Amino acid sequence: MKPAQRGTPRAIIPSVPEPLLAARNLQKRRRVMQGCFYLLFVLAPVFDLFRLDLQADHAWLFGMEWRLGLDAFQGKGANGALAGLHVFVRLILPAFALAGLLIWVSWKWGRLFCGWLCPHFPLVEFINALVVRACGKVSLWDAERLPAYRPDGSRRPVAPRWWWLAALVSVVVAFSWAVVLLTYVLPPSEIYSRLWRGDLTRNQGVFLAVVTMVLSLDFLFARHLFCRYLCSVGLFQSLAWMKNRAALVVGFDRTRAADCSDCLPDRSAACNAVCPMRLKPRSIKRHMITCTQCALCLEACAETQQGNAAGPLLTWVSGEAARQNEAGFSAARQR
Repeated sequence: MKPAQRGTPRAIIPSVPEPLLAARNLQKRRRVMQGCFYLLFVLAPVFDLFRLDLQADHAWLFGMEWRLGLDAFQGKGANGALAGLHVFVRLILPAFALAGLLIWVSWKWGRLFCGWLCPHFPLVEFINALVVRACGKVSLWDAERLPAYRPDGSRRPVAPRWWWLAALVSVVVAFSWAVVLLTYVLPPSEIYSRLWRGDLTRNQGVFLAVVTMVLSLDFLFARHLFCRYLCSVGLFQSLAWMKNRAALVVGFDRTRAADCSDCLPDRSAACNAVCPMRLKPRSIKRHMITCTQCALCLEACAETQQGNAAGPLLTWVSGEAARQNEAGFSAARQR
């Protein structure tokens, strides 16, 4: 009998640990949701899904004209109380219902809207990455540079030439946002056709110039600082989240804190470095009040701990586990 011939040895592809694979898949889902909501933000006025038409004196909602219906209450004999009830049912009640839904989601899961849906946040993350490539810091206001190493152990490249791209992207995105915002109050067909022909009205041109300048400054110098300190929508979400001790939160396994000592080659914390809001994910909840639940810290921890049989130290926790996470922090500080 002939000896069995050996085939060509196949390359062994290293398997990705389950926690790291789950963290990467979570980020893929988040990016998809961000992209879909960003498209909705841009296209909603175009398809009359939602916009306010100042020329026609009414709003558009899901392709239909939406009015308060107060014409019937004008003139002699109009019933003011009935008109007020009409406004309450058609405007105030839906607004409160939408706000209530946002607050309930925030109470249970935190600033999920910010990290997963808000059209501003993916731009914050993208321009942050460009600025880091340019100067090694997330913003000019940071006192120190980020660690020299990424979560995967590779060195972080820094080159000042990236400033040009960061500035260009900021201005281009700011102008595109100004155009989109204008289409929320004026007919999109008119705005885009006038832009194409280059014959904007004076007021339209002033609006685009001012909004582009303001947003360019935001994207270049503020970004996450606006999200932390100035965004009212984010503030209300944070306040609702803080009221629920059992809400979803990034939990830190403090019993294995020693595993963080060799997180990166320069003994820095990968989770701190990747946070777009410049937070410290291993901190107590009240120090993480502006957390957007983007889960980048979870991915970074899973990346650095992929050789650790015990798994990552950062995970999402809720319910009793969230309460115990805070209690564990307090106990650690008392010792």
